[in-house]
Amino acid sequence: MNKDQFKGSWKEFKGELKKKWGQFTDNDLLEAEGDYDKFLGVVQKRYGDKKEEVELRRQKGRSRALVERLARAPRDRVPPCNRISEPTLGGLR
Repeated sequence: MNKDQFKGSWKEFKGELKKKWGQFTDNDLLEAEGDYDKFLGVVQKRYGDKKEEVELRRQKGRSRALVERLARAPRDRVPPCNRISEPTLGGLR
């Protein structure tokens, strides 16, 4: 269980507690908020581990797209890499 999943469990617990308190006090709005908070907690708990995976895929996709774009670009439009210049004598070639 990672941090996001733990936070999801905590939100789920708080949502259930809020819902029960809303039922106890006959506060319909608080009860509805508790249901929504519980729902958010369940979603976060279920997909918390996927968040890291999605972030890695996004980063890989971004770098892959850059490589593909450079590969398609005409050679004269691709900026040159940092080349080591030849040593010169007194600034003359």
